[in-house]
Amino acid sequence: MNIVIFTNTYIPHVGGVARSVEAFVTEYRKLGHRVLVVAPEFADMPSNETDVVRIGAIQNFNATDFSVALPFHHKLSGILDEFAPDIIHSQHPFLLGMSALRTARYRKLPLVFTHHTLYEQYTHYVPGDSLTMQHFAIELATRYANLADQVIAPSESIAQLLQQRGVTSPIEVIPTGVYVERFAVGDGSRVRQQLSIPKQAFVIGHLGRLAPEKNLEVLAQAAARAIGARAAAHFLVVGTGPSEQVIRHIFAKAGIAGKLHMLGILQQQQLTDALHAMDIFAFASASETQGMVLTEAMAAGLPVVAFDAPGVREVVADGSNGLKLMHNTAEAMADALCQLIDASPAELALLRHGARQTAEAFAMPCSATKAIRCYRALLDAHPGTVVKTERDWEDVLAWVKAEWDILRSVAVAGGNAVGSGLFNDDTH
Repeated sequence: MNIVIFTNTYIPHVGGVARSVEAFVTEYRKLGHRVLVVAPEFADMPSNETDVVRIGAIQNFNATDFSVALPFHHKLSGILDEFAPDIIHSQHPFLLGMSALRTARYRKLPLVFTHHTLYEQYTHYVPGDSLTMQHFAIELATRYANLADQVIAPSESIAQLLQQRGVTSPIEVIPTGVYVERFAVGDGSRVRQQLSIPKQAFVIGHLGRLAPEKNLEVLAQAAARAIGARAAAHFLVVGTGPSEQVIRHIFAKAGIAGKLHMLGILQQQQLTDALHAMDIFAFASASETQGMVLTEAMAAGLPVVAFDAPGVREVVADGSNGLKLMHNTAEAMADALCQLIDASPAELALLRHGARQTAEAFAMPCSATKAIRCYRALLDAHPGTVVKTERDWEDVLAWVKAEWDILRSVAVAGGNAVGSGLFNDDTH
């Protein structure tokens, strides 16, 4: 099977979607399928990429680490003709997601869309952020989903949310899996020695992009409160982002800056070693569609303390592999952290065992196999297409319809967001 994946973010960018795409691409190729990735250019891209088309992009959009792809690539059509795709898989409802829709419609191919992100919680990255912009993000993603032949939700919570929002396209729940073997063995003692963290100290850990939508101010306040109450504890953070200074400020203000250790971005074994230097994993985000970092932490044997939220409730089983908190406050998180700091070795051992079992259930090869089955079912139900060297009138009509669907979905989403009822269309 020849699979084309359109994504607005890909390696070397560090983020959940980029890592998800990379993982699925790797597994698809292991299963013998060809995969072409269409993605923006980023700084410091890998050299000698195989089957990756890079689209020119605006770097560091709005002072972030994101690239915004420009709308055209003059050689893409020819590359697609040569690749002869069987299926188009979009990872976003905008930018290159629109290119994915055009490609699928023009070539009469099935379109799959993975709804990775609660986009309304990311509008602060866009100039003119407002409640209207948040409504627009929801409307646009919903309408795009209904233009797809198949929607993939990374968790059951998100599948239910999409149905509540009016998505009528078929929805399949397929989480991004975890490579359990990559996180199972690590040298945590080396990391502790490097950071001068005592061997007997209790280490609260966190991994991820340090961005406002991750609720990191609340997490830092909770960790600082717990460490203030339990002097032997430390806080170890892996990742970078705009919230880094907020975390540092909270610890400095609490007079415990020496208990905060920030390692920046780590890769491969260094990342695993850092996870093994932790005793528990703390997570405060309510904007996740699935808990990728949670399953990675659990693969390293870490119990998780997290707020009950989409993407978390499918992973964290309260009292079995961690603590799931019903109140989204720093006080509730701090109390839970202290509870685990005070737990007996036997209690922690049971939670670690439960965490590893959970990670095994989210193994990456299982997720990739499920996605391939989903593709095959679509292809069995979808009429085939033949790549032609010359375009006929039917192709022009397909292109016009794709453009109309794109313009209409954007216009109606915008109209509904501002309450104008544009097109007088209340359906999704």
